[in-house]
Amino acid sequence: MPIFGLGLHLIIAIFFAVHAVRTGRPMYWLLILFSFPLLGSIVYFAAVFLPHSRLERQARMAGHALQKKLDPGRDVREARQAFDLTPTAHNRMRLAGALLDAGQTAEAVAQYDACLQGPFAGDAEVILGAARAHMAHGQAAAAIALLLPLRTRQPAFRPEETGLALGRAYTACGQCAEAGEQFIAAAERSGSVEARVELALWALANGQQAVAQRELTEIAHARKHMTRHALDLHGDLLRRLDAVAAR
Repeated sequence: MPIFGLGLHLIIAIFFAVHAVRTGRPMYWLLILFSFPLLGSIVYFAAVFLPHSRLERQARMAGHALQKKLDPGRDVREARQAFDLTPTAHNRMRLAGALLDAGQTAEAVAQYDACLQGPFAGDAEVILGAARAHMAHGQAAAAIALLLPLRTRQPAFRPEETGLALGRAYTACGQCAEAGEQFIAAAERSGSVEARVELALWALANGQQAVAQRELTEIAHARKHMTRHALDLHGDLLRRLDAVAAR
């Protein structure tokens, strides 16, 4: 039994090590995982794997949406206070994300750009956040310049999210063919509501009626089976699609 237990710990550690490499985590995680297989796996699961899983992200988004209604400025206040107290790279990243979520795009861009000059310059999460901030601030070309190298270096990092972000940036730059490639790939890869809506919007804007009709049919079917929470989560995107489709 001890031998089996040790083997299981190593298998779990290897699983997390592969995840760390594929998602561009710092290499010190490999040292932690293989030096302390059980404890390292627990720490990695709690600190990295769970916080970035799809289920946890959806729960966090729902919680943040409710919190914003009750206290819109809380995230920024707390993040700014933490950064003022301890100006670490991690706290700067937290502040940049809070500013972006709050729509304070100019300062979000400044904070993310500062992160890209520090120890997390190669961190995929920081690069994706910076690209989103530049896009939200109307700097689509800068977003593309960040996302293309990220996709080349780490193709397995959040492929749907990076693909959609790149597609939106291409759209903003008027590169419709490139945008379509990204939206089609994202929809084929995941089939998520977000990817299908973006593809439908692109198809409607570019005269691709067959693609648009196919995606609208799939989206209509999905909406019939979506929970109230899912409808609220995708509410803005679906309303945008309804407005475009009704024209």
